Amino acid sequence: MIVHLRRARTSLVLDARGTGLPRIVHWGADLGPLGDDDLAALVDATIPPVVPSSFDAPTVLSLLPEASAGWSGRPGLAGHRSGRDWSTAFRLIGVDVVEEPAAPADGGEVPADGGKVLTGGPSYTGGVNRGPLLATVRAADPGAGLSLRVELTLDPAGLLTLRHRLRNDGDTPYELRELTAVLPVPPVATELLDLTGRWCRERAPQRHPWPMGTWLREGRHGRTGHDATLLLVAGTPGFGFGHGEVWAVHTAWSGDHLTYAERRPTGDALLGGGELLAPGEIVLAPGEEYATPLLHAVHSTTGLDGLSDVLHTHLRARPGHPRTPRPVTLNVWEAVYFDHDLDRLTALADRAAEVGVERFVLDDGWFAGRRHDRAGLGDWWVDPDVWPDGLQPLIDHVRSRGMQFGLWVEPEMVNPDSELFRAHPDWVLQAPDRLPLPWRHQQVLDLAHPAAYEHVLSRLDAVLRGHDGIAYLKWDHNRDLTEAGHRGRPGVHGQTVAAYRLLDELRARHPGLEIESCSSGGARVDLEILRRTDRVWASDCNDALERLAIQRWTGLLLPPELVGSHIGPTRSHTTGRVHDLGFRAVTALFGHHGIEWDIGAISPAERAELAAWVALHKRLRPLLHAGRVVRVDHPDPAVQAHGVVAHDGSHAVYAVARLATSAAQVPGPVRLPGLDPARRYRVRPADGVPEPALLQLAEPGWSPGVTLPGAVLATVGLQLPALHPEQALLLEVTAAD
Repeated sequence: MIVHLRRARTSLVLDARGTGLPRIVHWGADLGPLGDDDLAALVDATIPPVVPSSFDAPTVLSLLPEASAGWSGRPGLAGHRSGRDWSTAFRLIGVDVVEEPAAPADGGEVPADGGKVLTGGPSYTGGVNRGPLLATVRAADPGAGLSLRVELTLDPAGLLTLRHRLRNDGDTPYELRELTAVLPVPPVATELLDLTGRWCRERAPQRHPWPMGTWLREGRHGRTGHDATLLLVAGTPGFGFGHGEVWAVHTAWSGDHLTYAERRPTGDALLGGGELLAPGEIVLAPGEEYATPLLHAVHSTTGLDGLSDVLHTHLRARPGHPRTPRPVTLNVWEAVYFDHDLDRLTALADRAAEVGVERFVLDDGWFAGRRHDRAGLGDWWVDPDVWPDGLQPLIDHVRSRGMQFGLWVEPEMVNPDSELFRAHPDWVLQAPDRLPLPWRHQQVLDLAHPAAYEHVLSRLDAVLRGHDGIAYLKWDHNRDLTEAGHRGRPGVHGQTVAAYRLLDELRARHPGLEIESCSSGGARVDLEILRRTDRVWASDCNDALERLAIQRWTGLLLPPELVGSHIGPTRSHTTGRVHDLGFRAVTALFGHHGIEWDIGAISPAERAELAAWVALHKRLRPLLHAGRVVRVDHPDPAVQAHGVVAHDGSHAVYAVARLATSAAQVPGPVRLPGLDPARRYRVRPADGVPEPALLQLAEPGWSPGVTLPGAVLATVGLQLPALHPEQALLLEVTAAD
């Protein structure tokens, strides 16, 4: 049979006519409705020829690349059974296609009706109804004692996900070394783009031509990693945010993982990813099964913004996606650090309420022995020396001012200087007979150890049950997992699964609790952790100049409402740069907005300006957290512009920032993409921008308002003021009709 799945602007054609594993004939732009004859002709037209000095029959790339099918690149499966069964030749058992129920628009539970089985003929074309389409391929290799199930889901946004499930049907253990999901990419994709980075400089882009061979990105941090590529993108030459055809994959896993691109002399090119396993980490006993992480795959004919549009639409349609307005958050870390004092914190809460804050978060330093970062992790009870009356007085005061209360935790870590470590040194991930090198004076608690897991769960549960009003946890994870052994065996996989289970159980016990994924900033950002959390902390760096790039590229995967974005202090804690409040505020506006600043020590004029920026964010929040994200391809690298456009085209907001000086004294016009080309729009500085920020932009000859068709704004653009370096302009665009 031939399967043709269609959703949104995407088609996937799967050839399952043979006896071996099926191959993906096409993944990319929608092919439209195709009949059986057209599908058969398409499949036949894409079979490669037999060439000299090669196999005597055509060889094709299947869902799981195998040497037995003529594949000489990276194998899809690597494993053995005491040196045997190291090569497989899976045979097709069957393919089922099911239309799953569509997620309800109100975000409620999906009806458990099991979906509708749609297979039954020689071919299947999907795309008529609203729900996701799931194709399940069943195969087995009796000689190797293995069976395989491949699950491909195409959702209503056009997002494709893949997962392999491998079962040991033999009588002896099978050691799995690697199992990856792959997707073919056509030869027109000749460039690669991915992301790298470090602490306080996450999500740095890098791109290059796609040569022959393998471009492999491995994450060996035991967490997603500051240097993780959120997306690995292949595209046509010169693709940008608003142009070019692109294909991309994301490995949704918070432990060790890999993502790669491979191009072969045979003409094959593919993108793939999966879990990165240590030797002996996964050994399947007879009857046991291993499931790969989900590989999310997305295609666009309209550049990188098209990829984001699909991913953001998918995430916003999840039943568990936040549905309430994202509360403006004040985190006290850069205001008080470890200096916890009830009077000072209540005064800070008063100032927070005055400027419009809706969530007040007490950061590190509240629990036993935690006067600095060298002690206390693991002892999750309120320090009576610092908080003789507990946290409830502060919680009550915060709530009396109309704000939610949040608390910082780091449950997966332990300090050697802690009651927990002294009592249970064996509850640490480690190689036999030695501790891993210290990192921030801490080690990793072995959550795969049942007693350690129960201890952490019970302590966190007790903190939440023992206080009335903790609505939010900032969940941190501040070191890599190195030599992460569990009872002498590699333990990263087990630790990752246990961390997921801990988050799931805590949320089940405390419905409505929101959790942030923080990991030394942005070192645990992936779509699997986001199934259990409500936002991510993009970076520990609140320098607005650095944040412009960090948030721009984090937004390639995540919509603004899932990315914590705070106004930092005038002088950055991590870089020492000094920025005006207007530049910091415009940068922080596009995200889950907040403040990381000692606002109790600022002047009344600064508080008034800050309150105006917070009020502006609240007014624009429905647009910022629901609209379509667009980014401008400006030729001058010293200019960065981006925006959010309402899906009905009625309203938009754009930020234009000057990052540095450049050779051009006045950069060229800035185009405003995403608007309806047929409608007329009024463009002006956003209503509510505080006067100090507007005064900086005042210059002779610049008109602060213009009305033009959307086609003109997107094609010609506007010549804006000659901003000084590290200044930004906020434009609001409304349909004139």
